[in-house]
Amino acid sequence: MPPDYSGQNLRGRSFKGQNLTGANFSKTDIRGANFTNAILKDADFRGGKAGLQRRWTIGLLIASWLLSGISGFFSILVGVLVAYIFDIKSTQNVIIGIVSLIVILVFFIITIRKSLTAGLVAGVFAVAFAGAFAVAFARAFAGAVAGTFAFGFAGAVVGAVAVAFAIAGAGAFAGAFAVAGAVAGAVAVAFAIAGAIAGAFAFAIAGAFAVAGAFTLFSAYIGWRSLTGDEKDAWIRSFALAFAATGGTSFRNADLTDADFTGATLKNTDFRKANLTRTRFYEAKKLDFARVDDTILTKLAVIKLLVTGNGRGKSYAGANLKGANLIGADLKEANLKDVDITEATFQGACLERANLTLAQAVGTNFTSVQMTGACVEAWNIESTTKLDNIDCRFIYLLEYPKPETDDRERRPSSGEFQPREFTKLFEEVLNTVDLIFRNGIDWKAFVNAFQTVQDQNADTELALQSIENKGDGVVVVKVGVPDGGDKEKIHSDFTQNYQLALQAVEEKYKAQLQAKDEQIVVYRQQSAEMTEIVRLLANKPINVQVDNKVENKNMTNSNDASRKIEIGSVGRDFNASGQALNLGDISGTVTNTINELPASPEPDKPGIKELLTQLQAAIEADTNLPQEDKAEALEQVKALAEAGKSPQEGAMQKAAKTAIKILKGTISSLPSATKLVEQCSNLLPLISNFLGLG
Repeated sequence: MPPDYSGQNLRGRSFKGQNLTGANFSKTDIRGANFTNAILKDADFRGGKAGLQRRWTIGLLIASWLLSGISGFFSILVGVLVAYIFDIKSTQNVIIGIVSLIVILVFFIITIRKSLTAGLVAGVFAVAFAGAFAVAFARAFAGAVAGTFAFGFAGAVVGAVAVAFAIAGAGAFAGAFAVAGAVAGAVAVAFAIAGAIAGAFAFAIAGAFAVAGAFTLFSAYIGWRSLTGDEKDAWIRSFALAFAATGGTSFRNADLTDADFTGATLKNTDFRKANLTRTRFYEAKKLDFARVDDTILTKLAVIKLLVTGNGRGKSYAGANLKGANLIGADLKEANLKDVDITEATFQGACLERANLTLAQAVGTNFTSVQMTGACVEAWNIESTTKLDNIDCRFIYLLEYPKPETDDRERRPSSGEFQPREFTKLFEEVLNTVDLIFRNGIDWKAFVNAFQTVQDQNADTELALQSIENKGDGVVVVKVGVPDGGDKEKIHSDFTQNYQLALQAVEEKYKAQLQAKDEQIVVYRQQSAEMTEIVRLLANKPINVQVDNKVENKNMTNSNDASRKIEIGSVGRDFNASGQALNLGDISGTVTNTINELPASPEPDKPGIKELLTQLQAAIEADTNLPQEDKAEALEQVKALAEAGKSPQEGAMQKAAKTAIKILKGTISSLPSATKLVEQCSNLLPLISNFLGLG
């Protein structure tokens, strides 16, 4: 029975590496607890409180105040340099003050509009510019500019980090204290300088203090901005959250599959490398202040969606929502184009008029989802995608209308789906393997490959469902696979076997027709035409129905006007029993031709007649070779017998070589362990020697 820790005080406890599947941590104080590498599948953390223990929070505040004081010190140094503008007795000092003010204003503007990094670049150019004019004015000028930038950049970074630390660790109130600390540091330095110069520049010091105060507020703004999720200085936020999570609750590398954090406080919690598949974060507090490196929580927009469940009308295009738990979420009219929602759950969610174009939805749970008006162009689903009890009146298969029309391929074309019709519409996609041929199909190679794949997967009944001509030589063949079938393996097996069969067929064509590679390409392209497909399939015992279906079009490429051939349950047999070939007549002719050859004078040493007789018998006895290929092979045996009558003639030798090549090409599509392959491997070299072919 899973352990029950509900309502307990577990501060600082270590559960590192433990298996706590299904454990109950609801309303538990787990601040500072260590769950690193723990298995927490289906664990209940509802209403729990994670984060830092009090001593760590105090330490974080002290660190932020120290940094604030340092920031204040740098700020007043910048202010002092700018205050030189009030020293009207020295032209050089006035110029230093003016230039320093310009440098700091440029730094402010560029940093606010761009980022601290961009401000750094601008400052470097300013210092370089000052250096170029150092000789013309004074070295003090260049030094003042360099000092202004150096103090300003250092002060801004330290101040921003200090405020970010304070807010990330203890909240906005602590952030205000950090700002106050920076101002206090600036005031202390200002008074120290004022006392040192005995009031000579009291007015200037007041101006320096004003500049320092403005600079402190500027630093605080940069720190606050980074924590709100602004991407301009995302590194500050990452650094602050990483520092603030030190000593906090750790779920690093933990398995939180299907865990529930509903209503939990998760500030300063470490989720690095955790498995968050379908982890529930609904109404979780302070999740945006957790350390979430390398998870789906890196984007604040995603965090907000997971916490609130409200994404109505918002865009998440290209977002990573892999394994997201969005049960009951409102995503009406949301843009989910090209989103990875693999293994996510949308049970009971509203996806009406949502854009799911190109969405990766393998293993996604859409049970009881409302999907009326959604666009599912080229979305990627398979048998692991759950489409049960979907509430949908109609969908669109195109994101944008076809050119010069308003047609977005509505399904159904008119009216509304009846109960379960939506699921049935996609059953073809869920239980098929798509075989795509980009240069037409060689049907003889296809049939051989299909038979081989069926034999290799004898426990999986395969059936051709449809053939679609996409144009430009592209043909898509859909193969039906039952539930539980390994579609990836079947696709890989067919691809490999088709290439082997294709090589064998092409080798035979080369030998038989003495064709060039260009002729073979033309042959295959011609085979892609639907009339050629029908002609080639006409000799197979398959009921072919040509149908221009619209409702059953390929869901991932719905904007084509392809013609489709629906093939009824083909099963595993492609027997060519209906062919006009008469193997008996061919076999008789081969036998007569072989009998015209002289017998071997030595009974224990077979001659050409005996070898060809053995070859003929092996071919006729083989059960793996299609009858068309068997007839072709017997014709080549006859050609070898004819060559045996006059083996020294050049024309006969050439014919014999061609016959042997065709025989090798014919048997190359067979498994290497078959008896015919073994016998040919032994007989063909002997026959070649008898005919003087080497």
